[in-house]
Amino acid sequence: MSQPQRSTAQGQRESSQQQPAARPERNGAHILLEVLKAEGVQVVFGIPGGVVLPILDAFGDVAQPRFILARHEQGAGHAADGYARATGRVGVCLVTSGPGATNLVTALATANFDSVPLVAITGQVKTFLIGNDAFQEADITGISRPITKHNYLVRDVEKLGECLRAAFHIARTGRPGPVLVDIPVDVAVAKTDAPVPDRVDLAGYKPVIKGNRRQVKRAAEAINAAERPLLYVGGGVIISDAADQVRELAARAAIPVTTTLLGLGAFPEDHPLALKMLGMHGTAYANYAVQESDLLIAVGARFDDRITGDVKKFAPHARIIHIDIDPSSISKNIRVDIPVVGDARAILEGLLQDVRPRDRGEWLAKIGEWKTRHPLAYKPNGLKPQYVIQQICEVSGGKAIICTEVGQNQMWAAQWYTHRYPRHFISSGGLGTMGYGFPAAIGAQVGCPDALVVDIAGDGSIQMNIQELATAVHNKLPVKVCIIDNGYLGMVRQWQELFYKRRYSGSALDGNPDFVRLAEAYGARGARITETDQVRPALEKAFADPHVWFLDFMVDREENVFPMVPAGEAIDRMIGGMA
Repeated sequence: MSQPQRSTAQGQRESSQQQPAARPERNGAHILLEVLKAEGVQVVFGIPGGVVLPILDAFGDVAQPRFILARHEQGAGHAADGYARATGRVGVCLVTSGPGATNLVTALATANFDSVPLVAITGQVKTFLIGNDAFQEADITGISRPITKHNYLVRDVEKLGECLRAAFHIARTGRPGPVLVDIPVDVAVAKTDAPVPDRVDLAGYKPVIKGNRRQVKRAAEAINAAERPLLYVGGGVIISDAADQVRELAARAAIPVTTTLLGLGAFPEDHPLALKMLGMHGTAYANYAVQESDLLIAVGARFDDRITGDVKKFAPHARIIHIDIDPSSISKNIRVDIPVVGDARAILEGLLQDVRPRDRGEWLAKIGEWKTRHPLAYKPNGLKPQYVIQQICEVSGGKAIICTEVGQNQMWAAQWYTHRYPRHFISSGGLGTMGYGFPAAIGAQVGCPDALVVDIAGDGSIQMNIQELATAVHNKLPVKVCIIDNGYLGMVRQWQELFYKRRYSGSALDGNPDFVRLAEAYGARGARITETDQVRPALEKAFADPHVWFLDFMVDREENVFPMVPAGEAIDRMIGGMA
């Protein structure tokens, strides 16, 4: 029997159904935007330059992501960092090659130390010029290798989408961190129809999340048996959104809680079990509790030197449980007894299945006695920085997002503001980057537009990225900057007073600008405060106003941050600052 004849039109339709539709060609710059859209990126901070002009041109074709022009590449990097810390999303920045990329190095190192999810896009000279000392060429992948979680130099536009998707995946998973993607200009303009992958599966990169169940049970048994347990909570708890689990564990098992600088807000400091911050400038009662504990439960913390002091004398009576997603952090600085590798939230949820309620009245009573005998204290004569911080907390209702610079201002902010909420304290921890706080506050304000964002700064550190005033004013970002102005590089001066016979070499900030007039020159608002009774009215006025404000608090010039553990001492060998 003869077969029925198919019409030409029918054959063409079937043929078109069998063949995949041709993908439209687009250049590397549009592939970048395609990935940013797929990743849900809403904002990119950056500064243009010659080799990223094709990318900036592509931004003109889309409404989102929004490109925010910073005034320095370091400021762009810190703004992306502050955005990431405040929102929990990946921060993104874009800069040009050569000096643009090298100016980003400090921001990358800051994010790497503090486990901040960041994707940095750098432009690069044409692929055939790489290695020839071309104009504005720098080997940024080589430079940044020690200070990023990973990096890519993309030489083929066919691989660009895959590398970008991998960059976001690596930045946000496991122990988060910055990933740099270097895009030569000829790759940005080259065209391809290569698809962007929907998912990423990287061989050899499989972060452990749940943790070993046997180790979790061992940890629970140790907690149940302990008489003097202590929770030592770091930034990993905030990264993994595990604050609720910490509170539940502490309340159920009657365990006091102390936090690192980057862990502030992971446990509410007005809770009866709260000991505030430990370490070099921690509370006396937190440090005493560490030294007297018989079980130290470290969650998302890495036992850095500012916490431990003399490692040979740290927590001498305690068995140590260490919960961390980064296996390389386990027993790196302090040898631990029960390691548990995995995500803090997942492991704490596992612990809660096995930890029993306990009466630890004797231990809590001893800590209560330390709190009574050794509270944080200062002499209220003149305008004191501690008082300014307390008033910032009161006027804001303790609900502001607090960013800080680095130095005395940072430590006073850690000590005297009552931290209650995760992602509400943003500061450079491991690298200690002066100039971080103001651009980070700009990023936080972009990410949380309805929040009150306050940068607590020093008169030295604020000048390191003060040009970002233009970014804040132009974008109508109502950041409030509270300058603790003592006319010195304050922490340097404090060390010189205590350990260098008051030889204030190189630490006096002679020639400071008039910060009020400088703010006004940029289009912001400002006020100088010299008396205690001016503090609250100035804060109330600034906090209620929808403009950028610089409040210059002229504080006691030689006030020190106490308590203080001298370098190399055990953490219970503190000086000053206790009633």
